[in-house]
Amino acid sequence: MTPALPLLLVPGMMCDARMWGTVPETLKLRDIRHVAPVGADSMAALAAEALRQAPPRFALAGLSMGGILAMEMLAQAPERIERLALLDTNPRAEVPEVQARRGPQMARARAGDLEGVLREDMVPNYFASGQDTAPLVALCLEMGLSLGPEVFIRQSLALRNRADRQEALAGFHGPALVLMGAEDRLCPRDRHDLMHALLPQSRLVIIDGAGHLPPLERPQDTIAALQRWLEE
Repeated sequence: MTPALPLLLVPGMMCDARMWGTVPETLKLRDIRHVAPVGADSMAALAAEALRQAPPRFALAGLSMGGILAMEMLAQAPERIERLALLDTNPRAEVPEVQARRGPQMARARAGDLEGVLREDMVPNYFASGQDTAPLVALCLEMGLSLGPEVFIRQSLALRNRADRQEALAGFHGPALVLMGAEDRLCPRDRHDLMHALLPQSRLVIIDGAGHLPPLERPQDTIAALQRWLEE
């Protein structure tokens, strides 16, 4: 990749730039920018805002909700995205059983129990077994609580009402990476096999010993995969 081409990093739900851990300072790039998907309650509006702030052409990497937003950006402005990395994410619209859980969670957040939603419903699903997750749990809670209940509600609505973006992926022909933690329970292997099939030029990377957040759980392996993607 041309060294001057910016890389946009998009974090997962209720996460900020800290979710990427040591990725930004370790990648051999001069221009890394963080997208904060916090200001709207639809993927279309979040993508439009991100594109308004983005440079004319860029590389794009998103994890979980960040990957879903990256696919929406691709649908809106495919000519601006030179290369695409999708980590622990899902190209499909949200299924009804997951949609049904959003309402009670949003009600709890409105009532002042965002920490309970994060601690009980979300963070326990993030990490692979067999590791000391206490510092990572603390970080995820800190990120989520710093964003607050209004961001949680907006992001929940955006995820619940999102469109299927398989067609957008099938039309992309730039260098692509599909990466997941081997123990990801939220976005399992079949989603990543699907994205890899839709992107025939992509590389599929499975990170052992990681769940939903490989940049925090297995940073060296994640950085190596991203660096290879950027250099292809």
